Parts: sequence; C-alpha cells; structure tokens
Amino acid sequence: MTRIAVTVDGVKYADEVEPRMLLVHYLREQVGKTGTVVGCDTSNCGACTVHLDGRSVKSCSILAVQADGSEVTTIEGLAREGQLHPVQQAFHDNHALQCGFCTPGMIMQSIDLLGDNPDPDDAAVREGLEGNLCRCTGYQNIVKAVRDAADMMSSGAGPAAERVSPSSVAGGGR
Repeated sequence: MTRIAVTVDGVKYADEVEPRMLLVHYLREQVGKTGTVVGCDTSNCGACTVHLDGRSVKSCSILAVQADGSEVTTIEGLAREGQLHPVQQAFHDNHALQCGFCTPGMIMQSIDLLGDNPDPDDAAVREGLEGNLCRCTGYQNIVKAVRDAADMMSSGAGPAAERVSPSSVAGGGR
C-alpha cells in the first residue's frame, strides 16, 4: 500500500491505496465521487474525464499514486452555491444528453476546451471533444451547448463563469 494525499473538489484526502489503483477507482470507491463514470477502462471513451491540477485527464489512464499532491476536480465539484457551472447549464439548456453516461466527461473536457479556446467554432468544438465518445446524441446538441457555454462565459453570465481551476473550485486553491 502507498499513502497519497490529494485534494478532490476542494476537500483534502489522505488514503492508503494499492500502487496499481486507477484514479477513477480511487475517486469512486474511496472518495465517493460516483459522478466520475467508469466507461471503457482503456482511455478511449472519455467518460471518466476529470481535471487534474486544472487540466482534463482521463482518470482511467492515471494511477491514483500519480495524483499524489495534486488537486482533482470532478463533475460534482463544479456547481457552487446551488448554481450550475455555465457548461453544465448549457448542456441542460441545449438538451446535450440522452442517456447521460458520457455527460460528466463531456462537460469536464468542454471546460478545458473553453479554457484554451474561449470562442471555438463548431469544428474546434468537435476537434476539442474528439477523445470523448457519445453513443446516443449525434453530437449536434453537445456542440451547441459548448458554443452556448462559451457565450455565457464570455458575457460573464452566472456566478461560475470563470474557467474552473483548482483555485476556483469552492474550498480549493494553493
């Protein structure tokens, strides 16, 4: 067993983990963040996407021990004071889901995409979400949602319109 210390959604955790435990399993089984979905376990689908030190990663391709000393933001850490993050709100408003299985990873990847490109066109959104798969929607409403979120974030709409980083998650920061 290896001892790790990690901050998840602004809360510090110190746990013993098997050295081969994947971050996705640590988040779900030890921390209780079940919004992070186990999809393919091969890093192909992106359903398990979280932010590690402010950047999106597929948590099925990262060992928990690799996150030692880091800050992780999950889908559950985005909403603040009862307000959805603008990307979450845009996914809701644009019906950018059907079964919802891919939605947490899509939202987390979309936030990272918008942090790098605050005004993407449709092609840039599709390219930015390339590693995240949806088997239900055909992606059109997902693209609309990301574009809508970009508009909300650029206009400052909503209390959580800034890019989510470790310092902007409630309780997070260095």
